[in-house]
Amino acid sequence: MPVYEYRCPDGHTFEVFQRMSDAPSEVCEICGKGPVEKLLYPVAVHFKGSGFYSTDYGRASRKAGKDGSADGSVESSSGEKSSDSTEKKAPAADKEG
Repeated sequence: MPVYEYRCPDGHTFEVFQRMSDAPSEVCEICGKGPVEKLLYPVAVHFKGSGFYSTDYGRASRKAGKDGSADGSVESSSGEKSSDSTEKKAPAADKEG
């Protein structure tokens, strides 16, 4: 059951422990005057950990991989890209000639 805070016209504030289905308080528990108003407070929100915009939607290059290639090819030291299938075909060509 939540705790609701009310304020009367004279400025007294008091808390009432009541169900959500209960009728709201109408008179002040301190001075007996009414009507009272229910006070609302913002909820504390803590943004911790991963799962927010900057980590999930920040850049498309993060999803491609650390090296920036999305096709799985490997870049050699000479700057040429080679995939596994071309490396297997190259030794076979040497045996024929």
